[in-house]
Amino acid sequence: MGSKQLKKGKVNTMASVKVFLDNEQDTVELGKRLAQFITPPLTLNLSGELGAGKTTLSRGLIQALGHEGAVKSPTYALVEPYELGDIELFHFDLYRLSDPEELEYMGIRDYFTDKSICLVEWPDRGHGLMPVADISIAIKYVGTSREVEITSGSTKGQVLLSKLK
Repeated sequence: MGSKQLKKGKVNTMASVKVFLDNEQDTVELGKRLAQFITPPLTLNLSGELGAGKTTLSRGLIQALGHEGAVKSPTYALVEPYELGDIELFHFDLYRLSDPEELEYMGIRDYFTDKSICLVEWPDRGHGLMPVADISIAIKYVGTSREVEITSGSTKGQVLLSKLK
């Protein structure tokens, strides 16, 4: 009986929402919508094929939080920092990571603080060294559109998800 209660509790902490996006502007708008509800500390994972819209969604979110310049994919640098008032935002792109141990050399744990929001593209490449995400966003091609599944991975993520519904 106790294991059933534990299992039920786990199911209740994970929830998801699906969203369909017709174009790039819809993807930017989803990022802007997410920005309305997020506060540090927060880890947000973004997964999907190349070109699916991970950086586009990040751009909408980062600009909605106050960044006025361009938002580029940090593919070669691995991380792009943004100071947005009291928020430290770190945009990671782990696509070119050849070994998760490289994250140790760059001091990955130092980025995940009480004042930071961390957006992580290709989080599976950092397997074993990345914290559990509060929110995970999976973007899939559906013809010329995108299907986005947003899943909570923490209590904070579940609260955020309930605001998006």
